[in-house]
Amino acid sequence: MVETSVNRKPERTAVLLLSGGLDSTTTAAMARADGYSIFALTFRYGQRHSHEIDCAVRIAAAMGVKRHEIIDIDLGRLGGSALTGDIPVPKNRANAEMESGIPLTYVPARNTIFLAYALGWAEVLNANDIFIGVNAVDYSGYPDCRPEFIAAFETMANLATRATVQGQRLTIHTPLLHLSKQQIIERGLALGVDYGLTSTCYDPSANGIACGACDACQLRRKGFRNAGLTDPAPYASNEA
Repeated sequence: MVETSVNRKPERTAVLLLSGGLDSTTTAAMARADGYSIFALTFRYGQRHSHEIDCAVRIAAAMGVKRHEIIDIDLGRLGGSALTGDIPVPKNRANAEMESGIPLTYVPARNTIFLAYALGWAEVLNANDIFIGVNAVDYSGYPDCRPEFIAAFETMANLATRATVQGQRLTIHTPLLHLSKQQIIERGLALGVDYGLTSTCYDPSANGIACGACDACQLRRKGFRNAGLTDPAPYASNEA
């Protein structure tokens, strides 16, 4: 039956933070499945794992996003993180280490800055929805991945823009917030995500081969292992 304008759902616009990693890609698939027209934001912020930007470009194309913007900001000039400076990326940490404290891979204020850009673009697009793939279960202790942070930013966002002052309500969606890495992977595969397009490693080689030993690699590999699946990402070591 031909769909008519009467029974077609109105298109909803959302700004989505797309890093090129497993979580943001799954979030994009979930937003798309919910009927959102996606405007994706990716940041080149001085990260050593810049291979993820190339992945984000491929993912955006595969997902059919409406528009994909890559924003250049240099957080490396501020220092304070193994992802943007000369500090070595921690490797082969035990679960107990990953579950305690804030790791050296934390980039100060990164999600605050990213969400601020997303908020500005959402207002320009007259969009009431922002998606971000933060996770508070299998994550490396980042303070800006906590539910409290997201709730506080959403409260601020609804005080900060002309659109919200004029009566619109902005929602920050975090569909992965309370899912394990295994659950995230299973949800993504059910939606047709090709995880071979994604890059998760904090310290990949120049051609994008994952180290297999950083926190991000360990959490990703554990998620696939718990799901009884083979991770399609290329690793420097084939050891699980």
